[in-house]
Amino acid sequence: MNSLPYLTESAISGFIESALREDLGDGDHSSLASIEPRRTGSAELIIKSPGTLAGVDLAERIFKTVDHQLQVEHFKQDGDDVVNGDIGILVTGSVRAILASERLVLNCMQRMSGIATYTKYLNSLISGTSAKLLDTRKTTPNFRLPEKWAVAIGGGVNHRFGLYDMIMLKDNHVDFSGGIAAAIKATHRYLAKNQLKLKIEIETRSLDEVQQVLQAGGVDRILLDNMSTDQLRLAVDLIADKYQSEASGGITEETIAEVAATGVDFISVGALTHSVSSMDISLKATSSH
Repeated sequence: MNSLPYLTESAISGFIESALREDLGDGDHSSLASIEPRRTGSAELIIKSPGTLAGVDLAERIFKTVDHQLQVEHFKQDGDDVVNGDIGILVTGSVRAILASERLVLNCMQRMSGIATYTKYLNSLISGTSAKLLDTRKTTPNFRLPEKWAVAIGGGVNHRFGLYDMIMLKDNHVDFSGGIAAAIKATHRYLAKNQLKLKIEIETRSLDEVQQVLQAGGVDRILLDNMSTDQLRLAVDLIADKYQSEASGGITEETIAEVAATGVDFISVGALTHSVSSMDISLKATSSH
């Protein structure tokens, strides 16, 4: 977790507390009405579809935030391959606390596991190449932290977390600023004026734009947007080892291996976080007293 700079204790705690406020409001009145205050019990997290499990560590933090006395036993870890019928964790303690935690735990783990599963699958399609699989900012508002965490668990690489931790000059930046050279020049002035040290990536839409970037210089990575594999190969040859290269746009399961074979350093796929199917997981009571 320490290798992921956005996964700070305060960020994780802030996410959990905000999500619990959204769900609990002024109280879980269903449990308050029907469950005796001192009743304790256990519940198992049951896996109901195959894939790569993610969110185990987050689930424990959620349980402990609701009630620090809840005991969580791990049978599976983040990144483990699971099948239908596997038990991920066993939680024991206050029944009211378990039920108050249940939906947030499941919402997080189901989606995170779906993302980790798809990430691991796409990674398998480009194994044997040097290309690294990247996520994007196409995430669910207020749920970016778990989604990017899940990509990392699945073996992917996190791109920038937000608009603040990297300069990424997209097509609109280039067009509004007056062209590639103008955008890069303005960026360097801004960074110097504000004493910022941020990596610079710039999007290109053609081989001509790649040439313009190479002439202007002053970037760290060149994004090759919606290019054919033939164009990608030519672009990679042009860039050589001067800058990192990243392919993006319309990349699918059917095309990703061919894209990786062009020699690009990175492949970014928005579908990792915006088009996955959640894993089927449930939390079921095993005992009560």
